[in-house]
Parts: sequence; C-alpha cells; structure tokens
Amino acid sequence: MEKKMKKNSYPVWVLKALLMSYAVTSVFLVILAFLLYRFHLSEEIVTGAIIVIYVVSTFIGGFVLGKMTKVHKFLWGLVIGVLYFSLLLLITIGVYHTLEGNGTNAVTTFLLCAGGGMIGGMLS
Repeated sequence: MEKKMKKNSYPVWVLKALLMSYAVTSVFLVILAFLLYRFHLSEEIVTGAIIVIYVVSTFIGGFVLGKMTKVHKFLWGLVIGVLYFSLLLLITIGVYHTLEGNGTNAVTTFLLCAGGGMIGGMLS
C-alpha cells in the first residue's frame, strides 16, 4: 500500500517542484524589472541576469523534487529542468509565434535549465 501511494504521488511532487521553480522565477524577474527601471541596466547585464534566474530556478526545483523523491535525484532534477524549459518554450512560441535567433540560444537555454535542475537534484 505504501509503495502504491508513493508511486501515485510522483506527478504531484513534480508539479509542486515546477510551481516552485516558476514562483522563484517570478520573484526574481520582478526584482530584475525593478532594478532595470531604477538603474537603467544594459542589455548584457539583463541577459546575464535572466540566464542566472533560469539556472537558479531550475536548481531550486530540482533540489525540492530531490528532497521529496529521495531516489534517482539527479534524474528527477533533469525532469524538472526539461519541463521548465518545455513550458518556457511553449510560452515563447505562443507569444512570439517564432523562435528568435538560429536555435543556438534555445539549445543553450535547454542545457542550462536541464543542468541546473540536475545539479539541484544531485545536491538535495
């Protein structure tokens, strides 16, 4: 009975960790918007900050999910990173109806999100 209950709770845990990642992203993006408004940051600084936000958010999601699952933590962290990127990609395509750039940015973002989640899972 215990094993069946735990197996059924994995999707719920993934959703909780993914929501945690997006909550952290929201908070950091609001802070970045305030800093951009207040200090007129350059495009390079904003781009770098967004990359850091992606990695930190997926790291936290992977860490949280790793704590919940307690098994195969790095794989569950990778799952969070991939899902985070997938939803980010869907939102981008939905808003802009295209991907900007030559695809290298998308691959780099995918690797950063997947790696951040996996490291979070490993360190949990």
